[in-house]
Amino acid sequence: MNTNTVLIKNAKIVNEGEIFEGDIFIEGEYIKEISNSISIKSADQFVIDVEGSFVLPGIIDDQVHFREPGLTHKATIATESKAAVAGGITSFIEMPNTNPQTTTVEKLEEKFEIAANTSYANYSFMFGGTNDNLDEILKVDPKSVAGLKLFLGSSTGNMLVDDPEVLEKIFKSTNMVISVHCEDEATIKANLEKHLNEFGDDIPIKYHPIIRSEEACYISSSKAIELAKKTGARLHVFHLSTAKETKLFSNKLPLKDKKITSEVCIHHLWFSDEDYDTKGTLIKWNPAVKTAKDRDGLWKALLDDRIDVIATDHAPHTLEEKKNVYTKAPSGGPLVQHALVAMMEGFHKDKISMEKLVEKMCHNPAILFQVEKRGFIRKGYYADLVIVNPNNPWSVNKDNILYKCGWSPFEGTTFKSRITHTFVNGALVYNNFKIKEIKAAKRLTFDR
Repeated sequence: MNTNTVLIKNAKIVNEGEIFEGDIFIEGEYIKEISNSISIKSADQFVIDVEGSFVLPGIIDDQVHFREPGLTHKATIATESKAAVAGGITSFIEMPNTNPQTTTVEKLEEKFEIAANTSYANYSFMFGGTNDNLDEILKVDPKSVAGLKLFLGSSTGNMLVDDPEVLEKIFKSTNMVISVHCEDEATIKANLEKHLNEFGDDIPIKYHPIIRSEEACYISSSKAIELAKKTGARLHVFHLSTAKETKLFSNKLPLKDKKITSEVCIHHLWFSDEDYDTKGTLIKWNPAVKTAKDRDGLWKALLDDRIDVIATDHAPHTLEEKKNVYTKAPSGGPLVQHALVAMMEGFHKDKISMEKLVEKMCHNPAILFQVEKRGFIRKGYYADLVIVNPNNPWSVNKDNILYKCGWSPFEGTTFKSRITHTFVNGALVYNNFKIKEIKAAKRLTFDR
């Protein structure tokens, strides 16, 4: 097999608001040709006939926690990037709350070096802001880093940025996209104390969305947006979890012209507080999974373009850690392997079109972060492609989970769609439940 040239035949290509039948010719790392019909060009060419399947641009996940360095008993860049490509995610942006935290340029470059040696998917990292690292933030080259991440609530180590003066200085000082986790710490502390007084450490998990409440999210999100408007900063609000917050965002401008954008994650579109009885702390996330009404509000805002991006916030912990009592069970769960097929259930139920799904998972992250030559199926772009059979059911179980933590909140779920092939920079890295030991990944670059 010559993987230097690949011809994908009879594809249902989903790209830029259209679905059309056609062929894609890959030469080396790039898409060389897209046409209604491309003839076989050489005898040693690798040809894949994908009749009946969709071909999408590779997904760009703008928020993952791959735990390396320092927390590698939970995950590594190698293990989680493997799971990502199995899920059709060809590029990821990883968060700074590792150990040590990514709050100096030196530590940032160390993570890039790990990824260069071990990642199966294209990679970039967020630089972390703190109350005292503005000098380091100013050293970051915006062309080589995805953006800046600020925790305005629920952080580890010293990454909670809670000094209003410092926050305003950061917002005024950088042209990078500032991505924020918004939950009001004072509100959460007061709610937690009340429940600790009643239950001790073993607080029933159903109270999680009451402790990390709608109010806590809205207070923080609205303050961040107010500050962005005041300073002119480019703000991206991560993982909206309430219907109320969606009213803070607009759909009046095209994405490239928006200064304030937002994201929703798979778990907030899939689960609701009704699932705590069966899933327990396995669906403990920050921000919390909230009501079915909130979930409906998030779907509505996603479809009318107040929400711009779908991501995972993939954040694995061991099963042993997750099974602790409420106050000791960490928040977060693994999602990269199952994000696309979960969203395709929405397509099967007529909740979202394939064109809109591709817009939110592929095109928009590329536009928002100004990722070079990715996120679209275009001649001359990198051949990051995902082939999905929409009618090939499979069930999630321990034997086919690729996360290092070995579990998924989707265990026992049967998905109608199956990812059959994933290409990263023209290389077939995943084929029908098998990862190929090919390291074709590259550091993401940005057109800024």
